[in-house]
Amino acid sequence: MFDLSLPHQAARALATWLLVLFAVLSAGAAHAVPAVTGIRTGEQPAATRFVLDLTEAVEFKVFVLPDPYRVVIDLPEVAWQANAGDHLYLGPIKAMRFGLFRPGVSRVVIDVSGPVRVERSFLLPPNGNFSHRFVLDIAEVEPGEFERTAALPPPPTRTETPRTESPRTQPLQLVPLPRRVRPLIVLDPGHGGVDPGTVSSGGTREKDVTLATARELARQLEATGRYVVVLTRTDDRFLRLRQRVEAARTAGADLFLSLHADSIENRRVRGASVYTLSEIASDREAAALAAKENSADLIAGLDLSGESAEVRTILIDLAQRETMNQAAVFANLVIPELSSTGGTLRNGHRFAGFAVLKAPDIPSLLIEMGYLSNREDEELLLSPEYRIRLARALVRAIDHYFADLRR
Repeated sequence: MFDLSLPHQAARALATWLLVLFAVLSAGAAHAVPAVTGIRTGEQPAATRFVLDLTEAVEFKVFVLPDPYRVVIDLPEVAWQANAGDHLYLGPIKAMRFGLFRPGVSRVVIDVSGPVRVERSFLLPPNGNFSHRFVLDIAEVEPGEFERTAALPPPPTRTETPRTESPRTQPLQLVPLPRRVRPLIVLDPGHGGVDPGTVSSGGTREKDVTLATARELARQLEATGRYVVVLTRTDDRFLRLRQRVEAARTAGADLFLSLHADSIENRRVRGASVYTLSEIASDREAAALAAKENSADLIAGLDLSGESAEVRTILIDLAQRETMNQAAVFANLVIPELSSTGGTLRNGHRFAGFAVLKAPDIPSLLIEMGYLSNREDEELLLSPEYRIRLARALVRAIDHYFADLRR
C-alpha cells in the first residue's frame, strides 16, 4: 500500500522501482539451482531404499556398473546441503560420493558390495513434512543376473562425430600460443567433483588441498610476468584423467604439473615426493599409488581401462626420450627446493606409470605434496602460509629449469 500523501509522480516512480526490484528478485530465484537437503537409506522387504530430499523436482538417470560394482545417479547441477554418514550404509551400500561431474550435471556414486539390480527409481511430490524426494530401490542379485539386466551406458565410439559443446561445458577453452614467447605452464589440481581423492581422518579432502595450492602457485607464477599459466580446473569439478592430458596438449604446454596429497597406512611417514613417467615403477609403493590414481575415473562411474590401454600402446610408444629426460631434469631441481620447505621422502624422485604423465611431448611431473594420513603434513597443507612457501619453492625450481633451457 502506497502513502497517498506522496505526490502522484513520486508514487508512480516508487511503484515502478518496486516492480523492477520484484522482477529482478524473481528472476534470481528462478535461476537458483535445486538443492539436495537430505540423504536417507532404509531397508525394504526385498530391497534397500536410497532417498534424496530435494527442493524441487529434477530429471534423473540411473545405471549400474561392474568392476567395482556401483550404482550411478546423474542429476542436473544441484547444490549439496547434505552430508553422508556411516549410518547410511545399509544392505549392499558400503560407501557413496557426490559432487559436480561436469558443468550442468551432478553425480552420485553408490559403491555396493556386490552385483545389484535397480528395482525402482522415481520422484515423489511434497507431502506433509516432506519435500520433493528421489527414491531408488536396489536389490542384490547373482552375477549372471546382473550381466543380463544391467543397463550399461553405451561404450564410446572412436568414429563419433565431433561434439559441438558450449564453452560452459568444456573444461578448458584454450588457444594454443606461439612457443618460446613465454613458457606456458599447465597446473593440474588432482581429483575434484565426485572424486574427493584422499580424505584424512579429520575430513580434509585432497581435492580441496590441491586446488588451493594450484591457485597460489598460479598467482605467484603470473606475478613474475615470465609465464602463461592455465589450470585444468578452477573449481570443484570432475575431470577424466585423459581430459587433463588433452588439456595440456591443446594448450601447447611447455610444462605440466599435477598436484596431489596421498595417504598411507603408516601415519608416521611424511614428506613430499616427485614422480616422473616410467613404464616400470621404481618400487612397490609407487606402483600401488599409480594404480590408485589411474583408477580415479572408476570412482565417477567411468571405466578407464580401455582408454589407458590406448594411452599405453600409443602415447607411451610415441613418448620422446628427450621429453622424459627433461622431466627428470626438472624433478631433480624440484626435490631440493621441496626439501627446504617441509621435507621430502628419502627417495624423493620416483618413477611410475601415472596416466596424467603420459603426454608424449610435454615434460610432466606429479608432485605428492605430503601425506594427509600424517597430522603434521595435513596441518602444513591446510596452512595458507605453508602453501605460499611451497609455491615459492616450485617457482624457484621452474625459474631454474627454464633458465637452463635458454642456455
